[in-house]
Amino acid sequence: MIHIIDVRETIRGLLRARKYLQKVASTGGLVLFVGTKRQASDTIDQQATRCGMPFVSDRWLGGTLTTSAPFAAGSLAWRAGSPAIQRRVGDVFQKNAVFDEPRISEDDRNLNGMRMMNRLPECLVVIDPRKEKNAIGEAKSWASPLWALIDTDCDPDEVDLPIPGNDDSIRSIELIVQLLADAWRRAAMPPARRSRSRPKAPWSPAASTAQRN
Repeated sequence: MIHIIDVRETIRGLLRARKYLQKVASTGGLVLFVGTKRQASDTIDQQATRCGMPFVSDRWLGGTLTTSAPFAAGSLAWRAGSPAIQRRVGDVFQKNAVFDEPRISEDDRNLNGMRMMNRLPECLVVIDPRKEKNAIGEAKSWASPLWALIDTDCDPDEVDLPIPGNDDSIRSIELIVQLLADAWRRAAMPPARRSRSRPKAPWSPAASTAQRN
């Protein structure tokens, strides 16, 4: 059976997601990028880092949003020497942390992108909801809005805003996530920098004549 994705719906979903992310960025909110499948992992890592946003690109740990997020993220940041988190949870971890090198290495892989998540995110950007069903379930329990790149084997009703597309293609994932990251970065810029970074209008004979007059 052949499934065909309507590209017009992809564009509509992408535009709605960009608009929402820009709104969240302009108010200083957090977005959690999630993509642990092999095709998405590197892109999620790179683009979330560009935005300075938390991400999960290796493995979703159960309870990340429901039970252990502040403690797991705080533990990793404390071990990495983050002064802000160390002040907040230092007493707890000084008494209870067990410094086991293999465990620290595993934590670093699984929680590396969570270091800057000091509160629950305003929304999640997910690649392949079927693969990330645990993340979807936890986000729903907190009523966190979900924006997802979904293929024809996913249920669009599982997320708030589906972006229909190929979630198995590295190029497709790169394109969608980069566009969302670009929208985030632009909205998060100070107004002065935003105006300086605005692209110049393309040259045209009419514009050139108007300038001379």
